[in-house]
Order: sequence, then C-alpha cells, then structure tokens
Amino acid sequence: MTKKVMVTGGAGFLGSHLCEALLERGDDVLCVDNFFTGQRRNIAHLRSHERFEFLRHDVTFPLYVEVDEIYNLACPASPVHYQFDPVQTTKTSVIGAINMLGLAKRTKAKILQASTSEVYGDPEVHPQVESYWGKVNPIGPRSCYDEGKRCAEALFFDYHRQHRTRIKVARIFNTFGPRMHPDDGRVVSNFIVQALAGTDITLYGDGRQTRSFCYVDDLIQALILLMDTPDEVTGPINIGNPVEFTMADLARKVVELTGSTSGVAFRPLPSDDPRQRQPDISLAKRELGWAPTISLEDGLKRTIDYFKATL
Repeated sequence: MTKKVMVTGGAGFLGSHLCEALLERGDDVLCVDNFFTGQRRNIAHLRSHERFEFLRHDVTFPLYVEVDEIYNLACPASPVHYQFDPVQTTKTSVIGAINMLGLAKRTKAKILQASTSEVYGDPEVHPQVESYWGKVNPIGPRSCYDEGKRCAEALFFDYHRQHRTRIKVARIFNTFGPRMHPDDGRVVSNFIVQALAGTDITLYGDGRQTRSFCYVDDLIQALILLMDTPDEVTGPINIGNPVEFTMADLARKVVELTGSTSGVAFRPLPSDDPRQRQPDISLAKRELGWAPTISLEDGLKRTIDYFKATL
C-alpha cells in the first residue's frame, strides 16, 4: 500500500533530498515549507511528479492533514539563519514539535524528529554517545537552536510515554552536499564558495577544531532506515560520519579539489563554538545496519560541481 508521507522543511537542503528519495521508493509525499530558509529551486524538479504535493505552511501553526508518517525537519539549521531570528527559531523547534506531535497523535502516524549533534554542546565526552547529556550554554547566542532542539526531544519522549506516540529521534551531525545554501555560514559551503571565488578561506580560532562530515545521500538513507524500524526503536540515534577532520585539513582539501589560489584568513573563534564533534555510530550500525559509504573527497567533488553550476 502506498504511504502518505509528510516532510516538514521539505524545500530545505536535507528535506528536498528526502522528498526525492521517498518518491523514488513509491511513497506519496506532502512537502511542507514556509521558505524561511528553504528554496523553491530545491523542489522545482519534483513539482510535476504525480505523487508530490507542496503546501506552504509555518509549523508554528497547527496543520490538519491525513498522513501515515511525518519527518519533522522544519527549522533553520545554520548559525547565520537560526541567529537571524532566534525567537522564531525556538518557536519552530518547540511549538512546531508540539503541533507535529499533535498531528501524529490524532492520525496515529509515525513521526521522526530531525534533532542535532548540537544537543551535546561543546562536549566533554569524545566521540559523542547517545547516553551523554551534553554541555550546553542555555543563555548563549546558539541556545535558541541548541535548547530548542533539546526541548523538542523532551516533547517527543513525553508524547511517547504519555500518549504512546510512535516516535523516532535522529541526532544529525554535520552533513553536506548539493543544495546547501551558499550563504548559510556552514563550513563546507563557506570554504567552497570562497575557494571558487578565489578569496581567502576563513578559519576560526587556530583551525584545529574538528568536525565529522557526512554526505547527504548517506544521511537520507539513515533517516529512512530509522523510520522503518520497529516501534520499540525510538532513538535517539546518532547519524553522521565518524571520520574526524580539522578545519585546516578541510580548507586544504577544498583548495586542492577546486584548484583555487585562495589563502587562509584567521578570525577569532565564535562564542560557544564546539571544539570537537564526532559521532559514535555504534547504535546506528546495530539498529539500522547503517554506516556511511561516501568519502569526504567524493562528496566534496559532487558538492563543488553543484556550486560551480549554480553560483
């Protein structure tokens, strides 16, 4: 039987790839987005698909539709965007979660929350495991996102305990690929845009802080596998690539792959910026049978080709 699947934030970077993958496997897809950070061009190629439907809507307002599954991806996810309107960011995470959980409760739909590695804050445990509670500044400039996502997780598990809502919680680590916003302030898009323009690549701090980069196709596969698990598998489950790179390593790799003449410009480290970020994916391997397969270099080549074509 064909499933009716709703993706909130479906015109965003991750959401558009997820809509595409769900259509490819035969689902009916309802894409919901208010275009705060999502882009029409991300879903333009899907608009004529007979099983694709688009609804412009803000998840901070209730939504009355009939669906079998909900992927809740709606929320600005880069510091530039979530700090632009921090109150709205918190509302999207918290009120949006309440509205989508209410919809799941009414329709008895399964619902997946796109949470984030930011719930771990600037971690004292490395690599990060799901049982770690995190070290988050609750009043800093990033708290609208970090604490909004932490509150959303709390709501998901309370709905699960109180109403037996069928939930899945994915903690997404750094992800990159085509359809990233060129001005989102994320490190991969920043470096590629700067390298292609021949301007200095901006490194914050000493460039030795680390991140782990997962290519978007790998991540989308993991989200679908998590949604398809039995009801007793709720998460949270880390989804990301466990291979760790310093920011300086990434800058060198981007310059090499673009053939750029860019130099490096050092800037002070932003407030509350994590020094290390690396997922322990033992749980994803065990519960989903999943591990990323696309290397950083291969993913960067595909992403660079996308930016060359669109900038």
